[in-house]
Amino acid sequence: MSTQTSGNPKDRIGAQKLPMHLFPTTAIAAGTVGLLNGALKYGQANFRVEPVRASIYIDAALRHLTAWADGEEVDPDDKVPHLCAALANLAILVDAGAHGTLIDDRPQSDPARVRDFLEKMTAHVARLHTLHAQRNPTHYTRQTKSQPATEGGAL
Repeated sequence: MSTQTSGNPKDRIGAQKLPMHLFPTTAIAAGTVGLLNGALKYGQANFRVEPVRASIYIDAALRHLTAWADGEEVDPDDKVPHLCAALANLAILVDAGAHGTLIDDRPQSDPARVRDFLEKMTAHVARLHTLHAQRNPTHYTRQTKSQPATEGGAL
């Protein structure tokens, strides 16, 4: 990413501002679909006027993201792609926070302790890779030919 500027004074000033071009147009378009769905259901920018609970939008974003991660592309209720809805939920969290309408009902936490815990868990990654370095298991992904399910399922 170039930070060089020409002799144009506008370049010197503009180079110090947010590089808005970095956010992909495709993500803007996808988030717009999710926000349009919400605007038509609940009213445009209702989250800027009416207070909204963070937990509601965190839960919704996670439901959409995990549904997508599990292979479901679109929400069966409204046929909106899950990633569009997840982006819209994240945008609402950011925007409501900026407009002072976000009710921060996240649970109590000590971020420093959580970060320390994550670092301790991350230390296991290298150890486990070393421990199992001689193994060559098959990693099943969406590109892997599916195996027949066992009778009764995993649970």
